[in-house]
This record gives sequence, C-alpha cells and structure tokens, in this order.
Amino acid sequence: MKKIIIIGAAGRDFHNFNTYYRDNDAYKVVAFTAAQIPDIADRKYPASLAGRLYPEGIPIYAQDELPDLIKKLDADECVFAYSDVSYDEVMGISAIVNAAGADFKLMGYKQTMIKSVKPVIAVGAVRTGCGKSQTSTRIVELLMEQGKKVIAVRHPMPYGDLEAQKVQRFASISDLEKHGCTLEEMEEYEPHIARGNVIYSGVDYEAILRAAENDPDGCDIILWDGGNNDFPFYTPDLTITVVDPHRPGHELRYYPGEVTLRIADVAVINKIDSADFENIQTVRANIEKVNPNCTVIEAASTLTVEDPSVIRGKRVLVVEDGPTLTHGEMTIGAGVVAARRFGAAELVDPRPYAVGRLAETFRTYPNIGKLLPAMGYGPGQKADLAATIAATPCDAVIVATPIDLNRVVKIDKPNTRVEYALQEIGKPNLEDVLKKFF
Repeated sequence: MKKIIIIGAAGRDFHNFNTYYRDNDAYKVVAFTAAQIPDIADRKYPASLAGRLYPEGIPIYAQDELPDLIKKLDADECVFAYSDVSYDEVMGISAIVNAAGADFKLMGYKQTMIKSVKPVIAVGAVRTGCGKSQTSTRIVELLMEQGKKVIAVRHPMPYGDLEAQKVQRFASISDLEKHGCTLEEMEEYEPHIARGNVIYSGVDYEAILRAAENDPDGCDIILWDGGNNDFPFYTPDLTITVVDPHRPGHELRYYPGEVTLRIADVAVINKIDSADFENIQTVRANIEKVNPNCTVIEAASTLTVEDPSVIRGKRVLVVEDGPTLTHGEMTIGAGVVAARRFGAAELVDPRPYAVGRLAETFRTYPNIGKLLPAMGYGPGQKADLAATIAATPCDAVIVATPIDLNRVVKIDKPNTRVEYALQEIGKPNLEDVLKKFF
C-alpha cells in the first residue's frame, strides 16, 4: 500500500482524493498539506467525507512541514494539487519532495473528471483575475435569454467546517449568511445570485453534481465556474478559457493555466480595451502556438461607476479583489482603471496603515503596490479590512470587488462601487459559440 501526501489548498486536493484515492485499497493518504489560503491548516478531513478506509479522518498540516512529514510518515509519493502557481514554484516543491525521498506527481483529468447527465459548459482562465467570472455571467445571461435553466457549480472554496460544506446551494443573498461565507466566497456566488440562477459549491463534487442535476428549480445546463486557473472537475461538452493580455506569457508559465488553454474549445482574450497592442499580439501568438484549432474571441472589460463624483479630483483608496492581487499577482485592476478614467487626484497607499493580518498580507505579497486587497477569509480579516480603510487618510474609497462591500464591512468614508462586465468585440462572439454548441 503506497503512502500518499496530497499537497493542496482546500480545493483540488480534496477533489483528487474523493475521485481517485478515497476508496482505493492500493493507497493510503496519510496527510494533506495546505498553502496559499490563510488558516486552512491544522484541521482534519473528516471521516464522514473520507470514507471507509479512513475512520479517523485525515490530518491537514501546513505545507511548510512537508519535508519533515515525508520522513515522519514514510510517504512514498506526494501529489501536487492546487492552482495558479508558476512552473518555477511547482518544480521547487518537486525538488523538496524528491530531496526528502518521495516521488512527485501531478494528476490529469482522466482520473478526476466526473461525467454529468446534463450538458456541461466549463469556464476557466489561465490566471486568477483574467475575467472568468464576468465571462461566466455573460454566458448565463445568454443561456437564460434562450429560456435555458442554468445551474452553476463553482470551484471549491471550503474554508470552514468541511463536513457542513459537503454540498452547498446558494439561491438568495440570505444563503450567503446562512453558510457563513467569506468575502472571497461571496465575490464568486453573489453575481450568479443577482442574475437569478442557482449556484452550488462545497467539498464533495460528485454529490454536488447530482444535487445540481436534480435541482428543485430545474436544470437544463451545468455551468462549471472554474477557480484560480484550474481545469474542470466535470467532463465538459464546451470549454471556454479566458486569457489576460495584462500578463502576457503567463498563459504558458503557470500551472495548470496552460492546461486550461490547451483543452479549450474557445479562448477569450479579455481586457483588450486597456491592454497594450503588443501584449495582445503576444497572447494571440501563444494561443496559436499551443491550441491553433480553438475559436478566439476578443472582449473588453467594461466599467460602470456608481457615482463618478466620488472619484473626480479626490485622493482615493482603491479596494480590489483579494486573490487577484495576492497569488494572482495583478498590480492593476478595475478600481485603478476607474480612478484614472474618472480623474482621481491620487491613489493613496494603504500599506503604512494596514493592521493585523492585512499587514501580514502586504509582507507576503510585497508587489501589490498602492492597492488594498479585500481579504476576508474570516471575521478577523474582515475587521482588519475595516480598520485599515478607516485608518487610511483618503477622501474617498473605490470599491472594485464583485460584491457590495458595504453590506459586510463598515466603510466610514464616501465610497462608490465599480462594476465590470464582459463585452465581446466583433465576431465571433459568445452568442455565436453557444448557437453552434446547441
């Protein structure tokens, strides 16, 4: 019996276990490790989810402990199972594993994708922050216009009680509170709820799929709304991958983003309205290099500002989506674009005023710059976010996250929301693709 450690971040790792290792007598998973997301180590994958071979559950450790764990647990193999990671970092972890005496493994989709009885449209991206969510919501809108009942299933974000999060259904804003969602979860679920479609998430994606297929509101199509730059958990009938010309070349340098591009039926080059022409051409050439047969759509990320007068001539603090700025490595987002477009006098640097875990986030990700990531993986981080906004000496706050931040964090200064949507440029467009698909 091979002893396995699964290296993860509370997402792909659990899915790989559930689909391949859970009832497999040839292996014994002795541990998970956790990285990338705060406060997800020092838990257990519960026995109720782990199956008959694991009556005590499976411990979850911090990834920093990996070299010692391999020796202590006599692990034979380590399976790398999280996403939005550079090839340098992946192979650096491989070196740590090999130096400790174990084999290093990356799993493909053959053993991990689940087949649905409904048509599946999968939306992914080559990096966090490419515009996958706005692409997903655009597709939902088009499908709903055709009278289709769309059930979305989101890539996992189980940061709380894993047993309670086995299968989660979100149909109203009140469900976000019912399930104790973090800001990061709200940012992904709320846009779907606002458009009137149900979205599922959780831990056990076989159980989630069967619940979605039999949703009480009906289901014609499953929309896989991918996370980070991971490839789908469900076997897709149509795969759409979003690429970002603000980070040219990343589509071939990050795992598993290049996988999502290589398996795409459609590649969407987003943000062409704000990207340099040379960068757009670089991305287009890389698509042609690895997936010459896919359909290429060009799109703009259009901005709508609730109240431009809050921005014009003011010293502003820009609050952006947290993961996009941290492991997504973006240094410019919709809030910065809005500040420039609507005449802000200055972007105020929040770093000298950051408190608690936010100060730690800036130390971990020093290249964020003059932006405030909307980190909220727990009550403490939400409190730190509110305190940092309050302490930053600005005239106004630009809120460029996908949710109404005022609903969950007290903002004591004039503020305005920036919302963004996908707008295809020319032909082909998503409507053409969906008509051909049906």
